[in-house]
Amino acid sequence: MNFATRVYLIAGVYGTVVVAPLYFLESTINRGFPPPVSHPEYFYGFVGVALCWQVLFLVLARDPIRYRPMMIPAVLEKLSFGGASLVLFLQGRLASVQLGPAFIDLVFAVLFGMAYRSTGSVAATTDGNARGGA
Repeated sequence: MNFATRVYLIAGVYGTVVVAPLYFLESTINRGFPPPVSHPEYFYGFVGVALCWQVLFLVLARDPIRYRPMMIPAVLEKLSFGGASLVLFLQGRLASVQLGPAFIDLVFAVLFGMAYRSTGSVAATTDGNARGGA
């Protein structure tokens, strides 16, 4: 199993385990992190979109070379949450307990970038064989 496969498999499994239970935790989140969710459609929409990204990570793990172009938006997905959370924390608008998941996403962003880079030479060789092959 190569580096990109491992990274995306770990990200997809981890993300699914972390995100899927949110469908059942709205009331717990309302009690633990007031104010309560006032627009549940945004909350459940976020959970659904986040879960869809986990599926993409699992697809990427199956064939990183074939789906390599999707690694770029995958990096951006991780940066969008991790980066925004970091900025909110620095502004005093995010509790330090919520910084952990953001840090994990930033680590995955770096690993996704490394996976993209590590698959570049293989993708170039594969493209070259496909265009000029006999």
